[in-house]
Amino acid sequence: MDGTVVITRALFGALALVMFGLGLSLSVADFRRLAQHPKAVAIALLLQVVGLPLACYAIVLAFGMPPVFAVGLMLLAASPGGISANLFSHLFGGNVAMNISLTAANTVLSILTLPLIANWAIAHFIQSGQLVPMQTGKLLEVIAIVLMPVLIGMVVASRRPGFSARMEKPVKVFSAVVLAVVTVLAIAKEWSSISVAFAQIGPAVLLFNLLSLGAGYGLSRVAGLDRPLATAISYEIGIHNSTLAIFVALSVLGSYQLALPAAIYSVVMYLTAPLFGLLLRRGARAADSAQAAQAARAAVAPATPN
Repeated sequence: MDGTVVITRALFGALALVMFGLGLSLSVADFRRLAQHPKAVAIALLLQVVGLPLACYAIVLAFGMPPVFAVGLMLLAASPGGISANLFSHLFGGNVAMNISLTAANTVLSILTLPLIANWAIAHFIQSGQLVPMQTGKLLEVIAIVLMPVLIGMVVASRRPGFSARMEKPVKVFSAVVLAVVTVLAIAKEWSSISVAFAQIGPAVLLFNLLSLGAGYGLSRVAGLDRPLATAISYEIGIHNSTLAIFVALSVLGSYQLALPAAIYSVVMYLTAPLFGLLLRRGARAADSAQAAQAARAAVAPATPN
């Protein structure tokens, strides 16, 4: 289990470099435009703070999960979006500025909401008397790994626009390589634990992951948001910070079993997220083709006589 935490933290340096690359493609105007999308921000935060814990609780009841795994999954649901959400959003056409802003906002909120949800789950399912304190250190981690590299990248882009344009493609390639490395190492290190626990809790974890991704995109589109915003919200909601959940389970609560749902999720999400992105891209192309065909038919249609 410790291997997953070590691997993930070892890759934080690489992820910080990727965040720097993302900053090269952003400007202050991107973040100013977020004020024009209060609906998007409200949907994302409500899903994170209210929708996902309720959905997770329903899944726990539906699958009849053992109490320790139920608390572990609720702990995961209370964790904010992970850093990799920014990468997936970047690779599949999401609004990266929205992702970065939501990651910061969700992390700040989780300082309060994660202990509240986790402590409620412990009291409801286990009644062990343990408490989860506020994780204020996580805010500093997000500033160091996400916000600061992005800010530096934006400064470089404003002063060296030519360099920024040349680096766009290499950054996407490097992002894909980082995600592939995360997937392979996570599976290799956690294979023995995951293979044993997956049969018991894997289906519930997988359903929660798919529901998180689908709800983020589907509700956003129903609310009238465009595809980039919906994609950003989908990944922000669907890619949880499993490292934080594992850390709380192991270091704060001292339970290996509590960490298993997050460990399984950390592997599952790196498999489902790119498949989900490809599905979104395919749907977007089909919709664009349909619109183009409709426009072509309208252009060649004979005028209606008066």
